[in-house]
Amino acid sequence: MNEEYDVIVLGTGLTECILSGIMSVNGKKVLHMDRNPYYGGESASITPLEDLYKRFKIPGSPPESMGRGRDWNVDLIPKFLMANGLMGLFEKRRFRKFLVYVANFDEKDPRTFEGIDPKKTTMRDVYKKFDLGQDVIDFTGHALALYRTDDYLDQPCYETINRIKLYSESLARYGKSPYLYPLYGLGELPQGFARLSAIYGGTYMLNKPIEEIIVQNGKVIGVKSEGEIARCKQLICDPSYIKDRVEKVGQVIRVICILSHPIKNTNDANSCQIIIPQNQVNRKSDIYVCMISFAHNVAAQGKYIAIVSTTVETKEPEKEIRPALELLEPIEQKFVSISDLLVPKDLGTESQIFISRTYDATTHFETTCDDIKNIYKRMTGSEFDFEEMKRKKNDIYGED
Repeated sequence: MNEEYDVIVLGTGLTECILSGIMSVNGKKVLHMDRNPYYGGESASITPLEDLYKRFKIPGSPPESMGRGRDWNVDLIPKFLMANGLMGLFEKRRFRKFLVYVANFDEKDPRTFEGIDPKKTTMRDVYKKFDLGQDVIDFTGHALALYRTDDYLDQPCYETINRIKLYSESLARYGKSPYLYPLYGLGELPQGFARLSAIYGGTYMLNKPIEEIIVQNGKVIGVKSEGEIARCKQLICDPSYIKDRVEKVGQVIRVICILSHPIKNTNDANSCQIIIPQNQVNRKSDIYVCMISFAHNVAAQGKYIAIVSTTVETKEPEKEIRPALELLEPIEQKFVSISDLLVPKDLGTESQIFISRTYDATTHFETTCDDIKNIYKRMTGSEFDFEEMKRKKNDIYGED
């Protein structure tokens, strides 16, 4: 502890662990601490099942029908997306023509624009050009481009086209789904990036209470824990470590549902993703459902975990998610949580305290990646370059 570090990281959520790994690869001396005895923070995977019951204050123990408690690894915050059943839409002629346009689109070759100015033409006008119906527009904007609202419709189409290209190229690469999910739950991801940081010299300390973040002349200089002070030039942390520097911008409701069956009308899939677009249920925000199962080593044999999430819009959030819960019936057990959406009050460039955003209702990593890139730019003054990071890694350890 009594040393000086370039960067101290507080919390082992995915955002913090990825940034810790990046900074270590970049040659920074990193100290990474968490008050909890486990990795993951709010994005942890809970095991055994008995611990999930305790966390949500469910009386009693899980029934015998749930199987062995240690067979469960339940994500508190689902962050993945598995696509299923798209071919009916893909076979529609106008939509196929639109996808061909997206696939051929090359920002460096104006011949592929077909009369569209990607920096000026709105996405709404692009949809009109291809004569796409409202249901297809909802699907494209919310399931492929992964937008949470319809604000993008009146913005230049450039970003949306690139988002759809990313989806299509990923689908081509991985076959049935463009998405990946780790066995044993998402809690494995923070640990993977923590190991990356450790390989490059990062120091990790779990179960470490944080007594004080020390600021001098408006700038962070260290962190105090158990009477010792570790000094630093920059600090990364999640909002729970420094509550006076964050503000609430909304709430998210999440409901973890244990099922003994796959979701209806999904061809008995053992994993799937459902996005209910806002327009379909007269809301301002989409409703997300992701389902995983025993096939991913996160549940007992024959069991499924479906997690419903959305941004809270009323004083009765559980009523807001009914359209999703109805898709899951019958439900063996529900675990309901409502959490605040917290964001930093400032950019952190003066204090050198860089705070991550809490995880939103989406069940994909796009917004988390945006936050990571944003923090990296504020810390270093430059855009994150993955190829440059690979080169640095190869300079030290050689080609893979």
